Amino acid sequence: MFRIFLVLLFAFTFTFKSNIFSEEIDNLKKVEIKTSAVCEHCKETIEGALQKVSGVKTSNLDVDSKIVTVEYDSQKTNIDEIKKAISKAGYDADDVKKDSRAYKRLRKCCKVD
Repeated sequence: MFRIFLVLLFAFTFTFKSNIFSEEIDNLKKVEIKTSAVCEHCKETIEGALQKVSGVKTSNLDVDSKIVTVEYDSQKTNIDEIKKAISKAGYDADDVKKDSRAYKRLRKCCKVD
């Protein structure tokens, strides 16, 4: 009887975890955003700012193309919030202009104007 209980418990647990994992995959979105980044310091700053956004799973800025690719949970955040975080870090994010105060705090090498 105890073995049957353990088998059922294991099966229930596995099914429950599988459903949660499936929902996370369904909510996972990817977006590419053009930034005003120019160097590796910019990469660190933008990726660091995005790590603080609830729901962002990964971010990777390609400095050469100035495009940051972000994977995020659409139940926890959205593209506008992601762009806002990039702006608040001092960089343009597609059509969202950089926050001027944050821009002034950037390293000299990160400033393009």
